[in-house]
Amino acid sequence: MINISPPLDQAAPTAAALTRALFGEQLEGLHEPWRKLFGTEPFRFREGLSPDERAALSYERLRLINEALDSPEEFVADVERLTALHEWVGPVDAGLGTVASIHYNLFLGSLLDHAAGPERDLREFAGLRRIGTFLCTEAGHGNSAGQLETTAVYDPAAREFVLHTPHPGARKFMPNTSPAGGPKTAVVAARLITDGEDRGVFLFLTPLGDENGVPTPGVGIRRLPQTATAPVDHCVTSFDRVRLPYEALLQSDHGRLTPEGDFSSSVGSPRKRFLHSIGRVTPGKLCMSGYSLGVTRHALAVAVRHSHTRRTSGVTAGGSVPLFAHRSHHTPLVDAIATTYAATFLHRAAVRRWARATESEQENAERFAAVAKGWITWRAREVMTECRERCGAQGLFLANGIAGQLAANEGTITAEGDNLVVWVKAAGEMLLGHFTPEERSDAPPESRDLDDPAFLQELLADIERVWHLRARTRLRGAAAGNPLNRWNAAVTPALELVDAYAHRQAAQALLDAAADTDHPEARRQLTLLHRLFALRRVVAHGGDLLAEGYLTGDQVRRLPDAAEDAVEDLVPEAVTLVDGFAAMDEVLLDHPINRPEAFEGVLPPR
Repeated sequence: MINISPPLDQAAPTAAALTRALFGEQLEGLHEPWRKLFGTEPFRFREGLSPDERAALSYERLRLINEALDSPEEFVADVERLTALHEWVGPVDAGLGTVASIHYNLFLGSLLDHAAGPERDLREFAGLRRIGTFLCTEAGHGNSAGQLETTAVYDPAAREFVLHTPHPGARKFMPNTSPAGGPKTAVVAARLITDGEDRGVFLFLTPLGDENGVPTPGVGIRRLPQTATAPVDHCVTSFDRVRLPYEALLQSDHGRLTPEGDFSSSVGSPRKRFLHSIGRVTPGKLCMSGYSLGVTRHALAVAVRHSHTRRTSGVTAGGSVPLFAHRSHHTPLVDAIATTYAATFLHRAAVRRWARATESEQENAERFAAVAKGWITWRAREVMTECRERCGAQGLFLANGIAGQLAANEGTITAEGDNLVVWVKAAGEMLLGHFTPEERSDAPPESRDLDDPAFLQELLADIERVWHLRARTRLRGAAAGNPLNRWNAAVTPALELVDAYAHRQAAQALLDAAADTDHPEARRQLTLLHRLFALRRVVAHGGDLLAEGYLTGDQVRRLPDAAEDAVEDLVPEAVTLVDGFAAMDEVLLDHPINRPEAFEGVLPPR
């Protein structure tokens, strides 16, 4: 029989080394505080709550997060600390992840990023006496938010802005603006109008209601229908000539306004002013990726543990084996482990790149974060769906930590820029000069080995090269005179280029992590994960690679067996690899799937 578990004396040190590889030198400072907090009793799953009760509970728990912070302002300014929170919150409370991300990143982060202008007292927001929310998207403008229509007209005589929703399509769509959780204040994206001139989109600090839940005069708030994702108090919000003081405008170099109404900006383009105003969206993309990774790693921990303890029939009458002993069961899970490790290391690379980017590097770092967010959140959907299926009916119960998180992950795919839209933008930029294919080795393919990580990385770069050439060829060959038609001709291969780029970057990040660890067995397992991850991609594009001369016919024929061999090598390491995720044991043990006695008295006797 296939060996499905490693020797015990080898597993624990290797799992610890894998944890260090995944979470880095700052494991204790960045991740362990959240891992410990969310493993405590106040964050246990509660059965039988309504969506409104779950939303209220999320706000209660938000206060526990805030109590754990020495300085919310310093926390928000550190993208690595901010994303670490998101990696651990999802398994215990998806709605909490949503409201925390909005309050800390989008709201408080926007206030801190716009420090020019009158001095602002943030204590009521840092102390959560008022909860922050962020209003940008409109009912008629989602991914076209740069065209939003809410206006803020400055009245210099009164030194006030008049915030107004001109028609129903300009109502702010979906933010958590109800009185649930306590009084709220928003930063509202609106067109600044001075002297009758549209200066572009800026942010305005706007109180939405008082401590008794009474909306600010002129503010209209209506709850939206329940979503299938995290239970949050989503609303549609409008403004009927709401008067705001001069201090409400969030100012910085992208736009300054004197009390007398004189406007100045170091940014000439209104679009660039808009992008500066919503600059917290890029850290938000990294937060969404972090959330998806956290729930994905947790789902894998549940599914792999279950598949080792749940027994089923083998191939001989009367015998039984763990589910994981079946190739049909363990192959998709081993593939999912490889993908999740690669995705985690890709996220680490994206966060580092953003945190350390100079001004000249910022555009590339933003694009990398956008590509990573799309790839990671889409892969999270695939992996969690697989985990849900591998747990059978047990995977459907919210208490088992997969089904609810899978549904909530749909929100990460749409939040902070819909994945497809941000990838289309990245595709256009890469096609028009922000991508250069990697140089190839001169060695002929017949001299290369499919077990060689460097060769596999070259093949992933060759896949990029194929799609880059196809997209460029289609763009050049399209008829002139209609820009949309030209782009439509090229967009499909251009999106494949983005996907190929994400795969190669993820594979490289995984390979780099293997090289960086000083633990031999951890390095071997990470290298095996890279082999499987890269081979799956190469197999899918074997025809192109053969046609272009990057692989020989014999190598293409060997690819499926090479991938099968990698799976077989990884099967005994699956538990160790999942233990490397350092999932919260208190949460795992609370899942009924890990406690058969939890269903006693609920199910009828056999």
